[in-house]
Amino acid sequence: MPLTSKSLPEYWDTYKPHKGKGKPPPPPVDSFEWTQHPAHGPGERFLGRPRTALELGCAEGKEAVYLARSGVEVTALDLSPAQIARARLWWEGTPGVSFVNAEACDFLANTPSTFDAVFSRWGAVWFTDPADLVPLVRQRLNPGGVFAVSQAEPIEGFYGPQAMYGNGLSGRRLTVLRWSYSPEMWSDVLGSNGFVDVDAHILPAPDPENVGTLMVRAHVPK
Repeated sequence: MPLTSKSLPEYWDTYKPHKGKGKPPPPPVDSFEWTQHPAHGPGERFLGRPRTALELGCAEGKEAVYLARSGVEVTALDLSPAQIARARLWWEGTPGVSFVNAEACDFLANTPSTFDAVFSRWGAVWFTDPADLVPLVRQRLNPGGVFAVSQAEPIEGFYGPQAMYGNGLSGRRLTVLRWSYSPEMWSDVLGSNGFVDVDAHILPAPDPENVGTLMVRAHVPK
């Protein structure tokens, strides 16, 4: 059956669908994963030691809950009502974590809150123009705060917004954009917005023939 999502929230409602019967079981919360390869990457230490954190594009909320259980106050945001509903089904009442259904730039532009860390694991940062998003993140970080991002490594020579049909080639027309920047491009955009100690690099996959992970981290001056 052709897919029929009419909007980006509807598109993300179908992310990681439950294929069994009854309510979907929660995933285990035993690690913090930055990459697409299990047990690969720096884990939660990539964020340092924040007291407060904002996740942009939390989906099922596993990493947000992991941080909350380690003592971090986490706000976990997602554009999809279905993803937030699922996260609340599993984790509502977990001390230290709250789930918010909102678009990343709208939330950052309107919240009075500030954070020690803002992060995105294959989430909203990949699907939002950095020219719009990065200045807003900068405004919401406390002095010394960290901005951390992971997503698929870019294809060499194909940078900027990359379009795809969200409903596939036989479904309703819905354009989904992903921003593919090289490490050097990320360093430039972060530096031009006042970030320091920028670290942007490709983390190779366990098998170097496979797709690696773009890892980006930068700080606000203290």
